[in-house]
Amino acid sequence: MRPPFKPTVGRPEDTFHFDPEFTSRTPTDSPGIPPSANTHQLFRGFSFVATNQNQEATVAPVVPSRQDVNINPIAQHIRSDVAFKDTYELKEEVEQTGAFVRKRCLHRITAVEYSVKIIDRAKKDPSEEIEILLRYGQHPNIITLRDVFDDGKCVFLVLDVVRGNELLDRVLRLPHFTERDASDIICTLTKTVEYLHSQGVVHRDLKPNNIRYADEAGLPESIRICDFGFAKQLRAENGLLMTPCYTATFMAPEVLRKQGYDAACDIWSLGILLYTMIAGFSPFASSPNDTAEEILAQIGSGKVVITGGNWDLVSEAAKDIVIKMLHVDPHQRLTAPQVLRHPWIVEKEQLSDRPLTRQDAIIVKGALSATYCALKRCAPAPVLEPVQSSSLAQRRGMKKLGSSSITSEPKEKE
Repeated sequence: MRPPFKPTVGRPEDTFHFDPEFTSRTPTDSPGIPPSANTHQLFRGFSFVATNQNQEATVAPVVPSRQDVNINPIAQHIRSDVAFKDTYELKEEVEQTGAFVRKRCLHRITAVEYSVKIIDRAKKDPSEEIEILLRYGQHPNIITLRDVFDDGKCVFLVLDVVRGNELLDRVLRLPHFTERDASDIICTLTKTVEYLHSQGVVHRDLKPNNIRYADEAGLPESIRICDFGFAKQLRAENGLLMTPCYTATFMAPEVLRKQGYDAACDIWSLGILLYTMIAGFSPFASSPNDTAEEILAQIGSGKVVITGGNWDLVSEAAKDIVIKMLHVDPHQRLTAPQVLRHPWIVEKEQLSDRPLTRQDAIIVKGALSATYCALKRCAPAPVLEPVQSSSLAQRRGMKKLGSSSITSEPKEKE
């Protein structure tokens, strides 16, 4: 019996998730008790169904082999039986960092061009990045992961190639860039960030070179967030993924605070980008030669200059949203939904279309790079403390105290 619904399929290869054992049954309501927070890794692509114990099985039960038990869901998508070079032909290098190399590649059969991110396993664990891209890469403004290979030493992430420039490169070189154009860009990016945050994902590295255009047209809808190497998913203390609807019940307060801080950092990064697009220069560094101490002191002061230059050409709403996105206190900073409800986004048709001036693109990008380097340098090193000082041990201690006081009451009455 065919089910009376058609599950959404983002890519042709997703259809292998639809097993006849499930699709042959009549869909029923979801179970009352929420499933384990990471079960959607195993059942990606179709709805959860509650198994009716009285329902006659229409297919023979599948007995898993020992090798199939406790299999890592990510491993199902990683091709270790086929070598990357047997499927793709490597081309020139595009980018290199400490942990990975990015190159162009061609599929040997279809001749379609892709970008491959080659990650050294000894320097970085790519599992979180792979998992996020597999789940959320279908979003139109997030880069799509096409293939994953693992040769034991390196992991190869085959991604769609983006042919356009970095967003800031294009913005700073456009002869006629307006406040209205900036609103369109921030609206697109914030909608993408809001989608990620609603799924319990924080990017944590929204710097300009991670935001590119998919093509040379440079329209806002072709913007892609390209690198998720520092992104994180919200997890409980037991390591299970937590979706937002279960967050308030199951998450420890300190984990929620950390998640909120990371989300506020994403908004801060978008605020930096917005300020730079409007003012034509970086808010906290004037040149690539500014020291980390100077930049951090400027950030810590909470003062952002919104007078003179292009600021005299833009609306008061533009100044207001920039100040609120760059608020030094992350708890008072705008959230992604608040940004999207701000008049500067909602009423963008009323914004000025006068062209904005800007500094040299190389100087501006250098100043922004210095800003992000300064922020990374100031990140506190982890401090190892006794087990008894952990929040979990403290909560267990409180429970023991509570139970001991209850048992001691009858003795006092005697």
